[in-house]
Amino acid sequence: MSGPPALLDALRGLQEVLDREGLRWYVFGAQAVVVYGRPRLTADVDVTIEASLEGTLALIPDLSRRGFETRAPEPGELLRRTRVLPLVHLPSGLAVDVVVAGPGLEEEFLAHRRFVDLAGVLVPVISPEDLVVTKILAGRPKDLEDVEGMLREQGERLDLERSRRFLRSLEQALGRSDLVPVLDRLAEGAGRSQL
Repeated sequence: MSGPPALLDALRGLQEVLDREGLRWYVFGAQAVVVYGRPRLTADVDVTIEASLEGTLALIPDLSRRGFETRAPEPGELLRRTRVLPLVHLPSGLAVDVVVAGPGLEEEFLAHRRFVDLAGVLVPVISPEDLVVTKILAGRPKDLEDVEGMLREQGERLDLERSRRFLRSLEQALGRSDLVPVLDRLAEGAGRSQL
């Protein structure tokens, strides 16, 4: 699979820094939707890393040497408050949000990430099943459109029952009952049968 040169340059820079530190990470959000075959316009990259808040701040000098600059005047304060380090990749102009993984969901996503070759850059990407879960949790119209499009593009390669099981457990944990019905409605719209 290929990608725009600016995106590949930014991912290559991230990969060098994060892999050198031995950190597990993955791409999620709109770029992951594109990887799984759903065309989408986006001008940013979202990644989750497995690191402490202090360890994430310690990456800034190495990221800077690879062309990244923080987009916040007080990145440490913002990171501690939101678990997000907002960056911009200066050579490409791409915004990059680095999210520090928390316990639970993101640990699960790290365990099931997939490695995708993007023009010679081996990039860890959230699994399509887990991406469906994140998009349904977000629940915005564009997220639900992404899910339906991914269900069409991935077809039977996407383990719909895994997404369903995950959503059922989230419904129980959150005291909700509306997540699995959304998946079932989108699956039906995409021509996928319900189990």
